[in-house]
Amino acid sequence: MLDPDSGLSLTIARIVQRLKGSSLHSQLERQARVSLHKPEIKLESLKEDIKDFLKTSGWEKKLQNAVYSELNVFPSPCHPAAPPEHMKEPLAYMRKAQGSWEKRILKSLNSMCTELGIPLAQKRPVSEQKELLNKWNEMGTDEPDLSLFRPVYAPKDFLEVLMNLRNPNYENGEQPSFRNHLGLIQVPLKVKDIPELKEDFSELGLNIGQLGIDDSAQVPPEFFENEHVRVGQKVLAEQDSAAAQQYVRQGCPTALRADLWALILNISNQPEDILYYEQLKSNVIQHNLLVDSLIYKDVKLTASNDDYYFVFEDYLYQVLLCFSRDTSVLEHFTYSSATPPKSYIRGKLGMEEYAVFYPPNGVIPFHGFSMYVAPLCFLYHEPSKLYQIFREMYVRFFFRLHSISSHPSGIVSLCLLFETLLQTHLPQLFYHLREIGAQPLRISFKWMVRAFSGYLATDQLLLLWDRILGYNSLEILAVLAAAVFAFRAVNLMEVTSLAAAEAVLADLSTLKVMPLLQIFLFATVT
Repeated sequence: MLDPDSGLSLTIARIVQRLKGSSLHSQLERQARVSLHKPEIKLESLKEDIKDFLKTSGWEKKLQNAVYSELNVFPSPCHPAAPPEHMKEPLAYMRKAQGSWEKRILKSLNSMCTELGIPLAQKRPVSEQKELLNKWNEMGTDEPDLSLFRPVYAPKDFLEVLMNLRNPNYENGEQPSFRNHLGLIQVPLKVKDIPELKEDFSELGLNIGQLGIDDSAQVPPEFFENEHVRVGQKVLAEQDSAAAQQYVRQGCPTALRADLWALILNISNQPEDILYYEQLKSNVIQHNLLVDSLIYKDVKLTASNDDYYFVFEDYLYQVLLCFSRDTSVLEHFTYSSATPPKSYIRGKLGMEEYAVFYPPNGVIPFHGFSMYVAPLCFLYHEPSKLYQIFREMYVRFFFRLHSISSHPSGIVSLCLLFETLLQTHLPQLFYHLREIGAQPLRISFKWMVRAFSGYLATDQLLLLWDRILGYNSLEILAVLAAAVFAFRAVNLMEVTSLAAAEAVLADLSTLKVMPLLQIFLFATVT
């Protein structure tokens, strides 16, 4: 373990290094130079005067937000002697499992490529480029024949991989014993119990005002809402990311949500960001990738059939096609257990100097991937802003839902947390479902992989995502999944098959997120 002082100095050095190359750094330098011409800047106290100027002109706050954003995204530094793969994932068996899963995905992609006789990437003819440019805002009207394309994998395929995960250092014979976990996940990871979760999510307590709950015992709801909106406006006026993150733990007022989320994620949509988005768009128009067809197919299979999201079909194509070309996304692989897949320029197979990441962002979309973007379309109507928000949400949170890791917000830990909560607090229900062959995780896995997008009503989903941003954690997804089972426990105790259990839990669109979370965490006797 690192001692706190050296850990802090390593963190500071890393943040300074990362911010040095940013546009914020050059803007700060420019502002400091401009300030030299101001009469209040004295030569004898130059350093302090410039600091004061940056403070009063709002640049210090921008720097604070950038530092806070870095602290939220990047993990704490490892010991200097630790190999770089430890930052990606400290457990060797997890790294190995992720590696073999990636090989499977790539094999599936390559075999589809060979079967269909379609190259992974090719330049579009000029006529096709013009056509795509003309219909950029109405790509949903396009009906390409995608019958031969299939999703590279679906969540249920991924669950099968997670079920087979084992720690080789852990005595875990096939014979049932007290050491065996009764659920599907058989790896020994530390997950939180209800008292720890209560402490972590203390702001969700029964005696604290929440948006998303109609009846507050302490104060009339409209009084709380009016006061909460007033505080929210003050937070926005201050432009403080840390304050915004604390604020949204009690929920975001609808009118302020888009601005508060952008503040937490440190997205300001500067002219250079808009220009970057336009460059990505021109990359889409010039080159056709095989993953484009996978994106089309996914949107058609999921969002286009969704009562809430079908209207955003065009936005989804624009964002996801640009995302696939965005090489800045590759940066998140420094702290993700995943590794971007490589392909080789034709005729140069196996020659490393001719290897390229494919797709350029290193992320192969799977069935349901477009549902990470769909809810954001309710908040952001300007494509470049929508794009940046999604990209930041992905590199902070969503990538953890489809990669194998031991991180507390990783999908393996979420599955284990869900099963542990159910076993501990609803043992009869858990045992009953297990006995009839309806393991609870088989039902809830798809909810968690999609962060409940497409399952909850949109207003409820946004209230849930408020808390993900507020706590900088995905653990609340596992808590909600367990709370849904608790809510439907009476009906579930009567089912006799997996199909019947799935039918009981088929429609979550009428559920209210906050009451479920509060009852499960704070009103259940432990």
